[in-house]
Amino acid sequence: MLRDTFQRPVRDLRISVTDRCNFRCTYCMPHDEYEWIDKREILTYEEIARLARLFIELGVDRIRLTGGEPLVRKDLENLVSKLAGLPGLTELCLTTNGALLAEKAAALKAAGLRRINISIDTLDPEKFRKITQRGDLAKVLEGFFTAKACGFDPIKINMVVERGVNDDDIFEMLEFSRRHGCAIRFIEYMDVGNSNNWQSEKMVPKKEILEKIAARYPLREVGRTGGSAPAVDYELLDGAGDIGVIASVTEPFCSSCTRARLTADGKLVTCLFSEVGHSLKALLRNGANDEEILEAIRAVWGNRRDRYSDERLEAMNSARGYQARERRKIEMITLGG
Repeated sequence: MLRDTFQRPVRDLRISVTDRCNFRCTYCMPHDEYEWIDKREILTYEEIARLARLFIELGVDRIRLTGGEPLVRKDLENLVSKLAGLPGLTELCLTTNGALLAEKAAALKAAGLRRINISIDTLDPEKFRKITQRGDLAKVLEGFFTAKACGFDPIKINMVVERGVNDDDIFEMLEFSRRHGCAIRFIEYMDVGNSNNWQSEKMVPKKEILEKIAARYPLREVGRTGGSAPAVDYELLDGAGDIGVIASVTEPFCSSCTRARLTADGKLVTCLFSEVGHSLKALLRNGANDEEILEAIRAVWGNRRDRYSDERLEAMNSARGYQARERRKIEMITLGG
């Protein structure tokens, strides 16, 4: 299995299928307009499937489709069908904002998708509109219930918790997940990209999230799925509830990170907070054979030294503090989550 300089294997591949999104969530891509990737530069489904097959040869067995918003990419079920049949792939997931899920869920299920993560940060329609700047909560909930009716299992809800924005919605979101039998993941507000004006004061730490929940529902730590999942999972002792917390800021998990990222325009990126990507598209479109592409991936991952979240926490605890704007990062819309 391919390993980096810290002996971390490559096991997970996050594939961004587009940089477009129909929302403008304030913590992700708050501006109205961006310099979009030219559509001719976006990988075709055939190119994505070829790269996915090669990553599987190197040890990847889990793939997640992301964006932007992946469901704005036309006929995404065609890509799902190509990926679902790849030998050696044990898990194929999709992360979506849910706005188009009601009309897409059945086709995605028929194509071979089994797992979906839906981003829902509040159940208050007005607050939802303010966070997403464009979103309609009713459409997202329709997508959730349609996916549930189609038999997707598990469905996970992702909630980015931001102080003064939606930190008072934690219980309502938890109760929703308990009532409808889905998992929920609370995510610390992170300094992704360069546009979200991240401030540590707006971040609600994992410890505080868990203390709020435990005051009402005693819980027990289960741990990270497979030892390398981003979320630390917890079991509610009354038996009703599956929660997790992704604490990239206060409890970094760089030492166990096994995730590679493929951008919509074909760059291999080795960290969510990377400054640069490494073009695989150039190899694809210049006629490289499989072994040449495999060697390029081996070289990039083999030299990987990323530990950004570790370094951020060290800086936050230093006398100078952490200066988020000093490091330029690839925008979240290009990388996916």
